[in-house]
Amino acid sequence: MAPAFRSEPPRALAGPRARRGLSGPVAALLGMLLCSACTSPPQSGPAARSAATGAPQAHASTPESVGMVDIRQLVPDIDLDIRYAGPHNFTGRPVEGYGASKCYLLRPAAEALRDVELALRREELRLRIFDCYRPARAVRQFVRWAADTGDQSTKAAYYPALDKSALVPDYISDRSGHSKGATVDLTLLRCGDGGCRPLDMGTAFDFFDPRANTDHPGIDPGQRDSRARLRDTMARHGFENYPMEWWHYTFRLEPPPEAFHDVPVR
Repeated sequence: MAPAFRSEPPRALAGPRARRGLSGPVAALLGMLLCSACTSPPQSGPAARSAATGAPQAHASTPESVGMVDIRQLVPDIDLDIRYAGPHNFTGRPVEGYGASKCYLLRPAAEALRDVELALRREELRLRIFDCYRPARAVRQFVRWAADTGDQSTKAAYYPALDKSALVPDYISDRSGHSKGATVDLTLLRCGDGGCRPLDMGTAFDFFDPRANTDHPGIDPGQRDSRARLRDTMARHGFENYPMEWWHYTFRLEPPPEAFHDVPVR
């Protein structure tokens, strides 16, 4: 899981200095365009508020309606272990918004992930995917679960060294970059004649502990090599690792997505 949300740095905007040296006709045309933009009536209503706040668009009803694609449309046999669609996760129950074990991503991210999978198969490796697009309602359930300190049923497996009350905000936040549709949680499988088995990464997925940090010094050399192999392969295809979680990667889209979507996975 990638509970903490990190906003993208602002991109430089072209200003007067960037327009210096333009020829007369080009400058005149640019002035007309700028004047037209300035005199156009400002957008108002729900759509404008959505663009300003990063809220989901009102018309969105499915992941496809906001430009996402099911990864199995691109790689039909990719290994999916979507944890929040069932009880095998830190809440101990299926999570709201996950009506099916599917991985949705914005198309550029999905196509890049397909390329990662195909490259790994040439090395007798494969991906196992734990989570992709995450509806905002699921994130809200995580926050409610964290506030319920009476429920400690998953402590031994997921946060043995922490009090549950300490999970917010360092591990669980009220917004997740997963809800933008370009973030994925995954691991590596080694495949051979006897099938595929997960590589040893040093901790389980969603383990709330510093040992889950990608470069944690306490893991052994084999585990470090496995994490580095995953990170290097993902980086070659445009994915950036979140260093607090070895399993968490975000595809670098330009421009970066803004909206946190809340359409359910079905």
